[in-house]
Amino acid sequence: MSRIGKRPVTVPNGIEISLDGTTLVAKKGNLEKRLETHGRVGINIDGSEVSFTRVGDEKQDAAFWGTYRALFNNIVVGLDKGYTKSLEINGVGYRAAVEGKTLVLQLGFSHPVNFEIPEGLEIKVDKNIITISGADKQAVGQAAAEIRAFRPPEPYKGKGVKYTDEVIIRKAGKAAGK
Repeated sequence: MSRIGKRPVTVPNGIEISLDGTTLVAKKGNLEKRLETHGRVGINIDGSEVSFTRVGDEKQDAAFWGTYRALFNNIVVGLDKGYTKSLEINGVGYRAAVEGKTLVLQLGFSHPVNFEIPEGLEIKVDKNIITISGADKQAVGQAAAEIRAFRPPEPYKGKGVKYTDEVIIRKAGKAAGK
């Protein structure tokens, strides 16, 4: 029995929920998010609570039950509060700036690295901290992972792009062998 799937999703005020066939639609203002379930789970909308039920007794049905509940909860939380990830740039001469719809990174290469900001995301730069925010949890995490992948942190000096809450385990250099 899924412990996640059987919990109902409580929808806060200001978010409208509707069912369009097998698609759940959540709207807040002019922002609309859709979750296509392909008929893999049963959906019951009761006022401000949305609950999911299993369609069959197969193991795959239990997996879909918890997964679609979690995906819909992510949509509701994203529309209500939004998601944020922070990255930190460490290194001499490493810097970032937002120019229009492009994040320009100077990461020690012979050329600047340009990252096109995806639709629906907002990126702010404050000194050496890059803050990515948006309503879609997957898009925020994907953008943060792509920016980090340009120059991952290295273990000797700690230079590179890392999450602000990430801990880099430092290694001793050559001098430690003497």
